[in-house]
This record gives sequence, C-alpha cells and structure tokens, in this order.
Amino acid sequence: MKMVMAVIKPFKLDDVREALLAMGVEGMTVTEVRGYGRQRGQSDKGSADGAKAEAAPTLLSKVKIEVAIADGLEDKVIKAISKAANTGRIGDGKIFVYDLSHTVRIRTGEKDEAAL
Repeated sequence: MKMVMAVIKPFKLDDVREALLAMGVEGMTVTEVRGYGRQRGQSDKGSADGAKAEAAPTLLSKVKIEVAIADGLEDKVIKAISKAANTGRIGDGKIFVYDLSHTVRIRTGEKDEAAL
C-alpha cells in the first residue's frame, strides 16, 4: 500500500477530487496548509532587469490531499493528480509517495487493503 500526499493550489481541489473519484479512489483527507517551495512564495516575475529581489519567503495558501491506495495504483493516481492540478504556472504543487505498512478500519477491524 502507498500513501500519496499532494500539495496543490486550492482552486484545483475539485478537479483533483473528481479525477480520483473517476478512477475509483474513494477516500481522501484534505487539509488547508500554508508554505513555500523553491520560489520562496514569490511569483515568476523578476525585477525590470531580470534579477529577483531578495525577500523573506511568503507563505502561500495551499491544500494538502492525502489518499491511501493499493499497490499498483501509484502511477495512475500520480498521473490523475498531475493532470487535474496542472495550471502550467509556478506553484502548481508537489506529489509525495511513501510506503504505508499497515491500515486498520476502526469500525470493522478490517486490515490493510481491505480497510482502504
């Protein structure tokens, strides 16, 4: 099993949710977050002479999506999130994938892939 975490622009959440639902991913956790990446929260525009101003990083509002998936779905989920979240502009986000060693559905006691 894998846990896929994506940090995306908030206005792309519905597009990503619909893309994941269309491929059968039924559950997700969504958290409003703030942060910055390589661009330090700045736009892709530099000063008139092309130099970027040195400034303190700006924390930008983003949405973090987490989905637990069965092995074998990783590439399809990454492709669906990438396509749905893409605007072609700086700050579209990142996708992180990590191993999920164990899952338990609290109500029924189902474990691992049966609990997804």
